[in-house]
Amino acid sequence: MLRDSALIPSEAVRLAALGILAERPRRYGELAGEIRHFVSRLVGPSLDLMGSSLELLRHEGLIERSGGDAAGYTTPETEIRITPAGLREFEALLTAPLRGPIHDLGKLVIALKLRFLHRLPQPGQMAQIEMLIEIYEGEVARLRDLKSRVGANSGNLAPWLDHEIAQAEERLAWFRALGGRIGGAP
Repeated sequence: MLRDSALIPSEAVRLAALGILAERPRRYGELAGEIRHFVSRLVGPSLDLMGSSLELLRHEGLIERSGGDAAGYTTPETEIRITPAGLREFEALLTAPLRGPIHDLGKLVIALKLRFLHRLPQPGQMAQIEMLIEIYEGEVARLRDLKSRVGANSGNLAPWLDHEIAQAEERLAWFRALGGRIGGAP
């Protein structure tokens, strides 16, 4: 994690792996494929993101072979599951803060938070939604400030900023509505 506890790219992949295993045990190859598919569809192929090893999760005691026997651990057919320590790490990663402005990694983390949000108790879900609302409020304010300083000779920057502002406002409204559905208007 970064100094402000926001996730770094390898931790986003850890969140994906642990969250998928929190649902149910998976074969090693199946887990690797699910992670690769999810991440690459959101941010494209990335060695920074895909370079982290599932072996590291095993070494740290966050996942284990379902049968308990360590032999042949990394074969694609080996079934693995999350450990109690892995569940604690999963929750810590899921509730980690997110920083604005939103970029590709931020979008991946948001998607992962939304993918596994239901695994948190309702107050934890609301805390995550409130954090996302604050981020998009900041995003809208930042973009509006930039637009207010753009001169008439800015070419196509002002219309593009209008487009970005509209998207950020739409996302903000979406997260507010989600908060209302989960447990009350934040």
